[in-house]
Amino acid sequence: MALSEASRSRLIGWLKIVLPLAAIGLLSTLFLISRTVDPLAEIPFSTVDLRDSARSERVTQPSFAGATEEGDMIAFTADSALPGEGNRLDTIDLAATIDFATGGSLSFSADAGLIDQPADTATLRGGVEITSSTGYRVETEALAVGMRQTRAETEGEIRAEGPPGTFTAGRMHLTTDPETGQAYMVFTDGVKLIYEPGAPSGPTEE
Repeated sequence: MALSEASRSRLIGWLKIVLPLAAIGLLSTLFLISRTVDPLAEIPFSTVDLRDSARSERVTQPSFAGATEEGDMIAFTADSALPGEGNRLDTIDLAATIDFATGGSLSFSADAGLIDQPADTATLRGGVEITSSTGYRVETEALAVGMRQTRAETEGEIRAEGPPGTFTAGRMHLTTDPETGQAYMVFTDGVKLIYEPGAPSGPTEE
């Protein structure tokens, strides 16, 4: 049955009141029955402390390369480095290689190190290992390596093996012949060699 104009107007007027009230009631019910959710609890967080990372200014896999005054090429690499005071870098897993202008090479590696640019010196510490292209392998605890000069010196005792056999010494340093420019390792302070017959001549002593 068709509604009269007056009835239709009254119906529309009631719907304008009832429908908004019903919508408000539904929304209220949804808020009441929903559980309280911590918005931060749903966000996964990395286990890395970003604040410490930002504050440390750590550099990942830095490298340095150049030539010494003698014309030898030298390169340093590290797993990471942390800038310190006075233009210095504390490094982890520090390694270096010297390619001599006269031929041959010398490689160094250590658990950690300090690159002191003002002093032109890199100090390797902890499990220092030195290997030469001539077949020598030397172990020590601390070694200072020049960054602009062809020089290196241990702070204490070394344990080594090479063409003549195995030996120990109180100290080792790398030097260069001023006439030929040839670099060589010198072992001092009580060298003790276990000689292997038929092997080439042993390390240099002073």
